[in-house]
Amino acid sequence: MQTVKMVVTGPFSAGKTEFIRSVSEIDVVSTERKITASGERAIKNATTVAMDFGRITVDEDLVLYLFGTPGQKRFDFMWEILSEGMLGFIVMVDSSRPETFREARSILETFRAYAPTPYVVAANKQDVTDAWEIEDIRHALRLDGKVKLLPCVANDKTTVKNILLELLYSILAEMDGGDK
Repeated sequence: MQTVKMVVTGPFSAGKTEFIRSVSEIDVVSTERKITASGERAIKNATTVAMDFGRITVDEDLVLYLFGTPGQKRFDFMWEILSEGMLGFIVMVDSSRPETFREARSILETFRAYAPTPYVVAANKQDVTDAWEIEDIRHALRLDGKVKLLPCVANDKTTVKNILLELLYSILAEMDGGDK
C-alpha cells in the first residue's frame, strides 16, 4: 500500500480544519484550543495550535494522510516539522478576506522553500456573498497561470475531493518524471 502525505496550510481561519474534517474517514485528530485573547477578531472561537490529522483511502493501494498546519504566526514553528516527508501541499485562502492574501502568499513561499513539491491553491468560501472571483485572487496572490487555483467550499466533500485529486495527479505526474 502506498501512502501520500499532504499538508493543508494557510492563514488563520482559512478553513484548513474544516477541509480535513469534511473528507477524513477517521475522526480528525485535532489540537484546537479556545481563543481567549482578543487579538484575532472574533472570526472563530478556537484555533489549531499544533496540527490536524485526517486520513482518506483512495483505493486499496493508496491512502492519503492529511496534515493541517496552525494558521497563526505564533505557531509557525510547526510548519517545518509538518512539511517533512510531504509529497505535496494545499494553500487555503479565504476568498472573502483579501486582507489575508499577502500572508497566504508568504506561507506559499515558505512551504516552497521547505520542499519543492507539487502544490495547489484552494480559494475557500466561494459560497459566500463577498468572495473574490478566482482570477482576481490569482492576480492578488501573484500566481503564475500554471499554478492550479481551485474554487473551494471546505465543508463540501465534493469540492474538497476535487482539490485533493488535483494535487494527487500533480504528485503522481512528478513521481513518473513528467512535469505537467
